[in-house]
Amino acid sequence: MIPKKIALLTDSCADLRKEHLAGKPVFVVPLRILCTDGEYADGVDIFNTDIYTRLRRGELPQTSLPKAEAVGKALQDIAAQGYDGVIAVMLSGGLSGTYNLVRLIADEFADVLRDRLEVAVFDSRSGAMGQGMTVLQLAQDIAGGMGWEELTQRRAPQLIQGTHPFFSVDTLEYLQKGGRIGKVTATAGTLLQIKPIISFAEDGQLQSVAKVRGRHQVMRKLVDMAVKACGDHRRYNIAVANGGAPEELETLRGMMMEALPDYQCMWDGEIDATLSVYIGDGVLGTAVQILD
Repeated sequence: MIPKKIALLTDSCADLRKEHLAGKPVFVVPLRILCTDGEYADGVDIFNTDIYTRLRRGELPQTSLPKAEAVGKALQDIAAQGYDGVIAVMLSGGLSGTYNLVRLIADEFADVLRDRLEVAVFDSRSGAMGQGMTVLQLAQDIAGGMGWEELTQRRAPQLIQGTHPFFSVDTLEYLQKGGRIGKVTATAGTLLQIKPIISFAEDGQLQSVAKVRGRHQVMRKLVDMAVKACGDHRRYNIAVANGGAPEELETLRGMMMEALPDYQCMWDGEIDATLSVYIGDGVLGTAVQILD
């Protein structure tokens, strides 16, 4: 079976707002956040601002994978709505087991839905708007008539490989507490006001790709890193993102548009609750996605 009506599946860490999703065949499953007063679904009943409040009062929530039932229901809903193919683009396997969960559930559903739904699952090796850009571009490709084989065998892998996100956190405290960086690095960064620029390594884990001293240097470095990643490519998308820094986001948006003016699409995002557990607020990010 070669699917003809194709949907997309992703998770709440793709940072796709309602306006991003309007009119697009995109289905989203939420990751879970475990707080002192109960369990919440990211983007459904808990948001980044809620996480910032909890972090400031000393609480450190825990994150968890989407419920298997939610993934299964999403696949059933996609099939019920007449789609015969779905491309799933999930949060980096280097940070979360979400990709493996969805892959395993898709395999379990293969026998049940074999005659109704073909499923291809991809590790975005990214998160936030880096992940979201891949979903949004695939939605455009589907709308433009790109077929299943080209989407799954060429386009999705190309976009994942060619998407380069960069972000800076205002404090390393929560990355350290969440076990994402070493304690020594976190302490030194806090004392010296060093702001690391973070990206994703080939294996999907976080890596520091640059360091600047002081908040005012952050935006310029984020833009410079995106320009460098773009290189001589002439067809590309760009994006900016923030977590609790909306005014700086507008400045960053202007800087990106000036530095990379020939973009095909410009997207912006707000960091989800799940990732906010580990990076706190005051977050800024840029991304470039190579199309040629």
